[in-house]
Amino acid sequence: MSFNIVLDTDKSSLYLSLLAITFNPTVWNIVARNEYRNKTITKLFGGNARAGCYFLAVCIFTAGMVRDHLYRQALLDQPVQPIFPAPFDTIVPAVLFIVGQTFVVTSTWALGVTGTFLGDYFGILMDHRVEGFPFNVLRDPMYVGSTMCFAATALWYERRAGVLITLYVYVVYIIALRYEGPFTDEIYARRAAKVESEKNKTVAKTEL
Repeated sequence: MSFNIVLDTDKSSLYLSLLAITFNPTVWNIVARNEYRNKTITKLFGGNARAGCYFLAVCIFTAGMVRDHLYRQALLDQPVQPIFPAPFDTIVPAVLFIVGQTFVVTSTWALGVTGTFLGDYFGILMDHRVEGFPFNVLRDPMYVGSTMCFAATALWYERRAGVLITLYVYVVYIIALRYEGPFTDEIYARRAAKVESEKNKTVAKTEL
């Protein structure tokens, strides 16, 4: 069965790819919130929050590699349909991929391992909000960059089905950010309130 010869819905690789795309941000949000409330991973590492965060980072990175592999396989199983004429069929996806990877790599560099891989939920908070590139260009450069790379791959392999999958990726990321963003802001707001409270206590003691 096909959808106007764009999306071959008989391929199991399509559904495996969609499952992996959905799984990653959904599960990591659930795991991170549980970690913040119950410190489950930290306890597994004898109370070492940083070791727990590094462990989660490896899990997230590995799952991302699996997701990318499943996505590529799904594309290869879909019909080939030219999208751009030469030479734009290679120029456009190449530029899109380079820009997307630039956002992903530079945001990871700016945040560091713990900042990138949910260290906030382990209690490993950054001293200051990162405001340099690429965060001075985009609020969520890692998600945007990742989406651009999905689109670039679809265009490179000339699979219009990949463009539809990329739209699904975008929707999944938007939903994930609706949960992740406010919760992260709440973590830092609580830290700020705690610091302010301790500061006021110190001032009060000094006045006495």
